[in-house]
Amino acid sequence: MIHKHGIEKKVRSQKISSLFPGCGVSSEDTGLGAIGKIDHARIPSGITIKMHPHINDDILSYFRVGVSKHIDSENITAEISRKKLMLMQAGKIFHHEEQILEPLEGLQIFIRPQYKDDRPKVSFFDLDETDSLNQWRLLASPGNQTPLRFTSETWIYDIAIDERTRFTLPKLPEKGLIALLYVFEGELLLNETMELLKEESVVIKDESIKLEAEPGTELVLFFTNEESNCYKNGMYSGNQFRL
Repeated sequence: MIHKHGIEKKVRSQKISSLFPGCGVSSEDTGLGAIGKIDHARIPSGITIKMHPHINDDILSYFRVGVSKHIDSENITAEISRKKLMLMQAGKIFHHEEQILEPLEGLQIFIRPQYKDDRPKVSFFDLDETDSLNQWRLLASPGNQTPLRFTSETWIYDIAIDERTRFTLPKLPEKGLIALLYVFEGELLLNETMELLKEESVVIKDESIKLEAEPGTELVLFFTNEESNCYKNGMYSGNQFRL
């Protein structure tokens, strides 16, 4: 199964485009397994997003351009950037504020937690390199392979292409998973026939995949278990069809 999400599948505002990866794949769930929602944000400097709540969302901040200052109800302050990722696990309730210090472009990725009302937790991942050139890099996982650890069955990778090249997806971390491939930047050719451009994505299951990318292409890859044991009523990661 291969299902392409075009930009028409997004809910757009001036600064944020939102992708609900289950739309078009299912009529019952706007999410895909434990992947609830992906926001592609472009926010100018000088903007402050005032203190606001999250409930039962795991939120990975993946910024490729710019710097944001994070302040939260757990008394944690940190600057998030191209080299520093953050995972906020909101649990029962969690408040945070974002101050945009430099013009920002990146993803806010809303993952469904395994259980409802866990204790809030914030963790960080200082990357050795800003880019993982021409090879997949594991950023977050449900196990101890990464500093950023989900409670539900979700793995997130990225790759940056600096020369025209052919490649494929990394080996599945477990059997029976479904993949969501997102084009953050550039353009991609899938199986020599399907073209994907910036902000487009494709859901892949049980298919042999060949990829060809232009220089400057940046991809984010998600694996999840469609039958994942996760809480589907989080504030933003939850199933929108049931609200």
